[in-house]
Amino acid sequence: MAVQEDYLFWKLADYFISDQGYRMIQLSGDQDELWLEKMEHRTIKAIRLLKYNLDWSNWMQRDIEVTAQKAESVRKQLGKREMPVLNIYVTKYLPVDDYEFRITDPFMPENAKASVQTLIIESGKPDSLSAVEAIFEKPLTLLSGNYTEMDVDALKHAALSKAVKTAKKEKEMFNFGKPFFTYIFIFIQVAVFLFLEAMGGSTDTSTLIKYGAKFNPLILEGEWWRFLTPIVLHIGLLHLLMNTLALFYLGSAVERVYGNIRFLFIYLAAGFGGTLASFIFSPTLSAGASGAIFGCFGALLYFGLIYPSLFFRTMGFNILVVLGINLAFGFTIPGIDNAGHIGGLIGGFLATGIVHFPKKKRPMLQFLFLAASFCLAAGLLKYGFNEPGRLLNEQTAMIMAQEQINAEEYEQARSMLADFVNEGNASPEAYFLLSYAEIKVGQLEEAKAHLLHVVKEEASFHEAHYNLALIYLDEEDPEKARHHAEEAAGLKPDQEEYQKLLKQIE
Repeated sequence: MAVQEDYLFWKLADYFISDQGYRMIQLSGDQDELWLEKMEHRTIKAIRLLKYNLDWSNWMQRDIEVTAQKAESVRKQLGKREMPVLNIYVTKYLPVDDYEFRITDPFMPENAKASVQTLIIESGKPDSLSAVEAIFEKPLTLLSGNYTEMDVDALKHAALSKAVKTAKKEKEMFNFGKPFFTYIFIFIQVAVFLFLEAMGGSTDTSTLIKYGAKFNPLILEGEWWRFLTPIVLHIGLLHLLMNTLALFYLGSAVERVYGNIRFLFIYLAAGFGGTLASFIFSPTLSAGASGAIFGCFGALLYFGLIYPSLFFRTMGFNILVVLGINLAFGFTIPGIDNAGHIGGLIGGFLATGIVHFPKKKRPMLQFLFLAASFCLAAGLLKYGFNEPGRLLNEQTAMIMAQEQINAEEYEQARSMLADFVNEGNASPEAYFLLSYAEIKVGQLEEAKAHLLHVVKEEASFHEAHYNLALIYLDEEDPEKARHHAEEAAGLKPDQEEYQKLLKQIE
């Protein structure tokens, strides 16, 4: 090949790589064929440069068809709906036979969606480059006079150096740090799970509350540390395995991109955000690293916000699909703390905006993320502590009361249940538990009234009949005591203590 064709070939390569931002994906061994890609480009997703002296148009047609097949294969691998390719021949001669009709329109194989638009750059006619300039709307400046091998080497070096530098820079973005805190959190949550199993079971409500699960009544009483401790607690082995697997993959990816310290901040902030959202929008007890793990999704979405083309060219599609599946799974399966998941996702996104990327600073953007995070967290905390009634439901009230009764804190249990019952719509179970606390503190009249309410609402509540019988017996009213003892024994004939009480009365 003459120096003239070499110069034009590498001039085009340098133009596409340095000026148009295309990335090199393949260079043939003899350096006569070069493939470039830029999936974010609006019209030309890939470029193929071939330095070859054309002779017959039939050969060119077959080469175009092979190029189209390769493009179609790439399109399928990337899952693209279309793959427009610009195919450029750098040649000394034009084909000797008619060829124009073969390149007038883009070639598209039958039943395929990749298309190949072909241009021929004749080395003796630099004006033929105008077709390239028309497509990319930027002039292509050539040296005047004859080209030397030094000119070719300079262009080749510039193009390849730029391509290698770009590839290296992108690769470094995904390998800034090595996973460390990911493994630490995995170790901690496994160790804590084993500890919970030894202390009473990871599915036992009392054990979970004792060791830090998110439980709104206790947070409202000032146990702020419960905004973070749920991150390392898990309810059952399946919960632990699913979150550990997700943390292994997502945490590692985030820690590699953002580094160890940034990952630690993002993970903890996301965990706090998840617990805070759960505190506001879900009154039920909860635990797990899910919120913090969803925060890793948020960190990767922030990556997509700042580097959209690199994001969608590498992990973007997979991340969005997995995130969508997880959110859909959460909304279709009962018992999942969706508020915690979404809160963690938002928390991770905002936390990443605060720390941004290693060795990069965007002070104004980072300040805006910090201000937004602070205002959002402060607003939610203020709302939660000003509206405590909205953060409790009957389940949490009864769990809390039961814990207080187990600790023989009967007055606290009575007071809390009385407040809840007075708000209305309490179930017979809540009234019964309140009556039990009232009996323990000696308020028998109030207990009797509440037990009568229970049996009126639910006549088959045998425990209420039994306690009523005891109260009437204490009041020396054997008729009423016998009536309720018979009701309890009739409803639960195999309950030994019911039969004993009935015999005692008779």
